[in-house]
Amino acid sequence: MKVFIVLAAATALASAQFKCPNKDGQYEDDRQCDKFYECVDGVATQKLCPDGLVFDPLIRKINKCDQPFNVDCGDRTELQPPKPNHQCPRRNGFFAHPDAAVCNVFYNCIEGEATEVKCTAGLHFDEYSGTCVWPDAAGRQGCNTQEKKLKDGFECPKEQQVDASGLPVAHPKFPHPNDCQRFYVCLNGVEPRDLGCQVGEVYNEETQKCDAPENVRGCEDWYKDAEDAPAPKARS
Repeated sequence: MKVFIVLAAATALASAQFKCPNKDGQYEDDRQCDKFYECVDGVATQKLCPDGLVFDPLIRKINKCDQPFNVDCGDRTELQPPKPNHQCPRRNGFFAHPDAAVCNVFYNCIEGEATEVKCTAGLHFDEYSGTCVWPDAAGRQGCNTQEKKLKDGFECPKEQQVDASGLPVAHPKFPHPNDCQRFYVCLNGVEPRDLGCQVGEVYNEETQKCDAPENVRGCEDWYKDAEDAPAPKARS
């Protein structure tokens, strides 16, 4: 009870020290980024954003608490004490995996409830932007090297594939060496996937699409002796 009385007194004192502008509204504290004052009829009430969020006076919404990477706190460097658990350093926010070597996984924490999120293939989580970015942009050290080879030995080429305009292809495709129906896709150019066309079609390397066998040189007779899945044979 004594602690509650002391805290209440401190809050009342801080509110009393803050001088409300003429216009009612919410105003930032000059030192603490997640603290703000709500002014009604010239009377200030001190409030805190949910743990992990900070106050942005520039937001025109009623709720002006937002993720730290969206807010310029400037000289407002202080924050309320964190309320962490084993996955959430604060109750709200986007946080890197606790193992610094796991760079492609992060947690979205909402009131202490964590949801694990995996970045798109080839990307790393960047806590300063709250998004997944290319490893060079994230600049994280000691990340695990993920296995990027399929069981049949296929690896994505190191040379970046470009289109007719000279622009990088986001998810380049490659034909299977001995199966006309199958092909590979390199997600973001780095993580391989083994995919296949529907029965009756084969992969056309020129168009990079599934096509009729008669349109693909060397695969014209791929389905000639099979009604369903063809028996493997080498492409010419």
